[in-house]
Amino acid sequence: MKRYHENEIEVPEGCTVSIEDRVIIVKGPKGEVKRNVKNKLLKNEIKDNKVLFYAEKASKNYKKIIATFTAHLKNLIKGVTQGHIYKLKICAGHFPMTVSVKGDIFEIKNFIGEAKPRKLKIKQGAAVKVDNKDITVEGINKEIVSQVAADIEKLTKRSNFDRRIFQDGIYITEKDGKKIGK
Repeated sequence: MKRYHENEIEVPEGCTVSIEDRVIIVKGPKGEVKRNVKNKLLKNEIKDNKVLFYAEKASKNYKKIIATFTAHLKNLIKGVTQGHIYKLKICAGHFPMTVSVKGDIFEIKNFIGEAKPRKLKIKQGAAVKVDNKDITVEGINKEIVSQVAADIEKLTKRSNFDRRIFQDGIYITEKDGKKIGK
C-alpha cells in the first residue's frame, strides 16, 4: 500500500504563487487572490515553478484533501490569468421586468407585477453587467463570482409554483465557459 501521496501543479508564466502561514497567495495579470489551506498533516511547498501538495501518511481522506486543494489552486491560477465568467438570462413571460445595476446594488423591478423592487447587494470582487436580456458576472475569485450568480438566480425564485408554467425569473445559462441545459 502506498503511504506517500502528492500532486504537482505547474505555475504558468506571468503568475506567481507564494505560501505564507498556510495561506496560498496567487498573483497574476488580473490581480491577487488568497486561499486558506489549513490542514495539520497536509504539507505544501514550491519548487522550480511548481506547487507540490503531499501527505506522508496518505489515507483516502488525505488523498481527497490533496485533490481538493489542487482543484482550488487551479481555480485561483485560472482566475488571475483569465478570470471567471458566469452568464444568466432574464426570462419574463407574464410581466416585463426591469433589471439594473446601480453601484453595488442589483435591482429587479416589476417582477411578477410586484410594486416593491427586489434588491441584492453585490459582493466585493464581482462585477455585474446587464445587457438587454443577458446578465454577466465576472471576477477573479470563482467562489465570489459563483455565489453572486446564485444569489441573483435565488432572488427570483418562487416556492409553490410550477417552474414549467411560471417561468418568470433569472436563470444561470453558463458557468465559467460551460453551458447549462440544452
